[in-house]
Amino acid sequence: MEQILTELSTEEKPKSKTETFSDLFEKSFEKIKNLEGSVVEGTVISVEKEAIIVDIGLKSEGRILKREFGNEEKTESIKIGDIVEVYIERLEDSNGNTILSREKARREEAWVELEKFHKEEKIVTGVILGRVKGGFTVDIDGATAFLPGSQVDIKPIKDFYSIMNIPQNFQILKMDKKRGNIVISRRAVLEENRAEARSEIVSNIQEGQTLDGIVKNITDYGAFVDLGGVDGLLHVTDISWRRINHPSEALKLGDNVKVKVIKFNDETKRISLGIKQLNEDPWQNIHERFPIGSKISGVVTNITDYGSFVELEDGIEGLVHVSEMSWTKKNVHPNHLLSSSEKIEVMVLEIEEEKRRISLGIKQCVENPWEVFNKEFKINQEIEGEIKNVTDFGIFVGLKGEIDGLVHLSDISWDGNGDELIKSFKQGTILKTKILDINVENEKVSLGIKQLSEDKFSSELENIKLGDTVTCLINKISDNNIEVSIGDNIKGNIKKSDLSRDRKDQKTDRFGVGDKVDATVIKIDKKQRSVNVSIKAREIEEEKQAMAEFGSSDSGASLGDILGAALEKKNQNENK
Repeated sequence: MEQILTELSTEEKPKSKTETFSDLFEKSFEKIKNLEGSVVEGTVISVEKEAIIVDIGLKSEGRILKREFGNEEKTESIKIGDIVEVYIERLEDSNGNTILSREKARREEAWVELEKFHKEEKIVTGVILGRVKGGFTVDIDGATAFLPGSQVDIKPIKDFYSIMNIPQNFQILKMDKKRGNIVISRRAVLEENRAEARSEIVSNIQEGQTLDGIVKNITDYGAFVDLGGVDGLLHVTDISWRRINHPSEALKLGDNVKVKVIKFNDETKRISLGIKQLNEDPWQNIHERFPIGSKISGVVTNITDYGSFVELEDGIEGLVHVSEMSWTKKNVHPNHLLSSSEKIEVMVLEIEEEKRRISLGIKQCVENPWEVFNKEFKINQEIEGEIKNVTDFGIFVGLKGEIDGLVHLSDISWDGNGDELIKSFKQGTILKTKILDINVENEKVSLGIKQLSEDKFSSELENIKLGDTVTCLINKISDNNIEVSIGDNIKGNIKKSDLSRDRKDQKTDRFGVGDKVDATVIKIDKKQRSVNVSIKAREIEEEKQAMAEFGSSDSGASLGDILGAALEKKNQNENK
């Protein structure tokens, strides 16, 4: 301190008679106080076990811990008489000791150097020491800097310990001396190096070139591969010749892969890559290996609503459409017939080489049960089967070979009341039927129940023709119609307008249920199984016959006389 005071006294001489030595001492002491927070040179006067004693010319020396001078190798080289720069923290503490710091002096030295590097945008070297909130602390020649997590690397890092405690390059982003903050970036350096590497790789890249890369990112549509400074896209369709639904089925992050440049856009610098192109296209000579009609084993790889994909060999898949899975099981989801990874036998049905499509069939590997049924059974043959289902339009009956036959509503009864009768049939019961038709092409067997018995309507109808007079039994009467039965099995109708030749007698209330009337057949509808008859037509016919039998143009008889005679004759015949 005496040395510093001596230096100060030579600089500060009284400027006037009134300026005393006391005033001069006060000014000098203020200047000494201003030394706090500055870096000065000092002399090593002692090296102890834990500390180094440094004299800076003040009243007391400063004691600095050895660790502030660096590692053990550096502290061992320090000896008495060495000149070192130190930072004055306090001129005197409560015990009169001068508090010095070598570490803070180093920081001050580093700060000045770092400001220069920051201004000139130069790269600095540092060591990542540890993690803090939001990032890492980094030592740069004694100065502590902050490395934000977002500035660590270009890509996410799983193992941070792999980059700690080793010298690395950084870019200074921001410095604030007042707060003592330094923000740095490792990513900026990597990006700059990457840009240089990218430029070099892009200038040399060619289509058809084989390169090594690392899987950097995986998306739904492909994977991005780092080729060493530049990324290329490996589309999901170019990973393998076989079907891949998602890139993660074949790749994972960090995988080292060999790829082929299949397309390079010199303007956009986009690189398209492929792995499957490194191997021979399995679709070459596809017809020779899988002839149409050949049977081959495959593995189910994917099941959809419309069918199942089957792998025949690596890179070759075919589709079994749901309609080609079973001869008999219709409207069934494929996952009820097959399971993933199941090994099955299929037949090659069609190959579209340009579209890279193969149509396969499972049912073609077994005999067609409809053809088998057609060989074993004949039309009009009686057959029994279990009722599988009863619908509004008919009854499905299970037959031999797991096929179903249909009894249509119209083939249940000759009487045409199938709507009512079908309600009496129950699922699971055994039903006897007759085979009406076998259609192998459309996979249909038509069955009938009514065909097991005689059609009495048709039999009786053979004895009746248009114009015949028949005796009818009245069954039902309505305002405009009378329902009748003709014989035991024929139903007929008499319209109101056909009840009489005379309009005044065309009244349904003239008749009663159970009455018998004679009428002429005027219409036969075999399809509807009905006959229309007319009393009016009968009367007209009888009149014609009477005129022909009892009257002539020159007899002079009246119509009343003729009809009276005809009626008397008819009554006589009936009485006999």
